[in-house]
Amino acid sequence: MKQVSILIAAGVLAACQPVTPNDYAGAGDSGYVQSQAAAAAREAALTGQPVTPVVAQPLTADIRSVPIDASPANPAPVQVGVAPTPTASQIGSDGTISDEQNFDAVSGRESIESDAARLEANRQQYRVIQPTDLPTRPGSLPNIVDYALRTNNPVGAQLYDRFSLFGSTNRHLRACAAYASADLAQQDFLARGGPQKDRRGLDPDGDGFACRWNPAPFRAAAGAARVQPAVAPAQ
Repeated sequence: MKQVSILIAAGVLAACQPVTPNDYAGAGDSGYVQSQAAAAAREAALTGQPVTPVVAQPLTADIRSVPIDASPANPAPVQVGVAPTPTASQIGSDGTISDEQNFDAVSGRESIESDAARLEANRQQYRVIQPTDLPTRPGSLPNIVDYALRTNNPVGAQLYDRFSLFGSTNRHLRACAAYASADLAQQDFLARGGPQKDRRGLDPDGDGFACRWNPAPFRAAAGAARVQPAVAPAQ
């Protein structure tokens, strides 16, 4: 009986020993399995139950063989080494891809002499086209730009006689308010017989310009174009 009591006390002391880091050394391999077996033996000594052996279970699948979900969170990998689709400008008339951007290919079939011949051919084909007047279209509104360039009087300088009637100022304001812009008012003014005639009272001061229309911007643009130097063709 005394010996049995000594064995039980020894088992209790063994079960109450603190766990050390070495008991869990090698977690995930045989060290982890041994630590689990020792814990099971201590539990059996305290409860008097038989010891259940601890067997390491292998992985059911290799993590490297698990497919990756090609979702927006995990986009599919970019293919490397795939040539881009050629554009329409890179495809020749015979359906083949042009090699004009390949320096080795171009330098192999071209020479200084061929470049000089091509440049001379381009120079012979160069033609300078002189600008001409725009054709007059029947039924179109008067050209206010042409009218601005054919006149030289400033705004407010009277050239044409106008009859001042009572309330002519209010009549002028109402008539001009019917147009969305001064350019449209000037076009209609010229189409109705202006500048000699002013049937709607658009030009009460007789300067030939309706509803505060000003020819100065058109004259300035034409003057700036005349003083610009001619651009020589590229050699």
